[in-house]
Amino acid sequence: MASPPLPGSVLDLAPVVPVVVVEDAADAVPLARALVAGGLPAIEVTLRTPAALDAIREMVREVPEAVVGAGTVIRPEQVTEAVAAGSRFLVSPGWTDVLLEAMRASGVPFLPGVSTASEVVALLGRGVREMKFFPARAAGGPAYLKSLSGPLPQARFCPTGGIGPDSAPDYLALPNVGCVGGSWMLPPDAVAARDWGRVEALAREAAALSAGGTCR
Repeated sequence: MASPPLPGSVLDLAPVVPVVVVEDAADAVPLARALVAGGLPAIEVTLRTPAALDAIREMVREVPEAVVGAGTVIRPEQVTEAVAAGSRFLVSPGWTDVLLEAMRASGVPFLPGVSTASEVVALLGRGVREMKFFPARAAGGPAYLKSLSGPLPQARFCPTGGIGPDSAPDYLALPNVGCVGGSWMLPPDAVAARDWGRVEALAREAAALSAGGTCR
């Protein structure tokens, strides 16, 4: 059965999209339930581990209220595999024309990664307006994204990379940022201990984040 289409943009589902690395597929369902219970329904499962596709399948089957996507998509064949597993959106750290064509043909929303103004302009020229900004902190952080909002207001971003609860509000305050991606609500010791209550509590704090702070 095909997954239902998203009700809107990936960027508008929640202020924070958890970036999840699943080492053991048995953790997928309780992890997803904890994130959803905490108010973070959009979950990006990175394709960095052998368990990733199985984790996506389990989340999609057992946690229907979650909006599960695939991250670290860097090859066209991963697009096919991720969508077949039930992914409802795709995220890449960067892009090529071949990868962009595959993501566009998949029929699900996608966020190709950018880190420079030239890459943003190139994607806008190809009809893509929603992007991942990565690695956000190393590539210039909120100040860089703020500088893009003037000449390129039509581009919207999900910044990811080096973002935590202290810096997230500065990104969310920007007019061209819809959400941020991060993994701080999934501390390795909590995941290793299967302390899903702690994950849920951290997810609830992340879901409550809103625009604030200053961008210097």
